[in-house]
Amino acid sequence: MKFVITSDIFEQVPNMYVGVVVAHGINNSIDYPIIDEMLNKYMQAAQEKFADTNVKQRPEIIPYREAFRKIGINPNRFPYSAEALFKRLSKGKDLPHINPLVDLNNAISLKYTVPMGTHTLDNVTEDIMMRTAKAGDQFVPLGKDTVETPDDGEVVYAVGNEVRTRRWTWRQSEYGKITPDTKDVFFPIDGFVDINKEAVDQAKEDLANLLHKIFSVETQSGIVDRTHPSFEWN
Repeated sequence: MKFVITSDIFEQVPNMYVGVVVAHGINNSIDYPIIDEMLNKYMQAAQEKFADTNVKQRPEIIPYREAFRKIGINPNRFPYSAEALFKRLSKGKDLPHINPLVDLNNAISLKYTVPMGTHTLDNVTEDIMMRTAKAGDQFVPLGKDTVETPDDGEVVYAVGNEVRTRRWTWRQSEYGKITPDTKDVFFPIDGFVDINKEAVDQAKEDLANLLHKIFSVETQSGIVDRTHPSFEWN
């Protein structure tokens, strides 16, 4: 199975750099206090770092807003995932504890100030792709049962015709949702080769080590960029 970013995406954002971590056989149905502690720690640090600031003007945030514009997304209407998290935290609000994998994702995202996704691989037989939307694509917003059709040319994460996220990382779908029953998981960590490659690499390594330490599973990790547009795992 592979994660693939299509060439037309790189034509618009040539410096895109995505870290990938994949793990299998996770028990996501029990509590892991270490993850709760991590999320609380990095949530508090982010609240202090971004307190009373205009998040959209922060240097860590601006490159993602610019990339959104390059692929035709208005970041004021459709902020990317990490921007939304930091905006919430800048107002002193906490993030909810959802389940271990989602909480670990959020903790690492906050620690390195990078947007991350968490997608189930359970029962997935097709490649995961970052591509533009096409005819037949369907999206079900998280927590709802209504079916949406992405706009033509909209950048999405998708497996077959099931759209995992709309407008790059703006909105998550019921497809790919992490639940307590999730066993196999795919994490993309979005960044830029000339801006925050080191942060993406550190987040990838940290995440892989923590998955091994906490869940006692082996991981596979790699990167996708313009010269390596896909990453394959067993």
